[in-house]
Amino acid sequence: MSATSTRQLCTFFIADRMYGIDVMKVQEVTKALPMTAIPLAPQFVHGLINLRGQISTAIGLRELFEISDAPPAEPMNVVCRLNEVLVSFLVDRIGDVIELESTDFESAPETIPEKVRRFVEGVYKIPGALISVLDVGKVGEFFFKSGNAHAVGAPVAHPAVTV
Repeated sequence: MSATSTRQLCTFFIADRMYGIDVMKVQEVTKALPMTAIPLAPQFVHGLINLRGQISTAIGLRELFEISDAPPAEPMNVVCRLNEVLVSFLVDRIGDVIELESTDFESAPETIPEKVRRFVEGVYKIPGALISVLDVGKVGEFFFKSGNAHAVGAPVAHPAVTV
């Protein structure tokens, strides 16, 4: 009998599609918080959030993934730390923390649109659903590499993003 490893994901939804982030990369999950808009920021950067004295950049995953369905009235925040920068991913609603077997993990299928797949490390098939695992490192690379981090006042001296 071979040993399989497990992984815990913090799950969330965007337009009824389920996504997950490794729980070890999530700092906290919060309800909608007041944001300060940033002039001339890219569309997916919603603004800055004050989390008990720490500033977090709010990134709308709907805009990053180019999902055009109507957004919820109050998005939720999944807060992760990318190097020394706090990033809050705005999502429609929070799911559960679930534990999955590594044997259920597969690479991202070609049917996932490229604008989403470029930020996904793979998928888990569970009964009745497919969970796309968000690679926060890839989102960070996009954010820092494209110059967007500088536009919102985040440090940009990171040659590579590690999470």
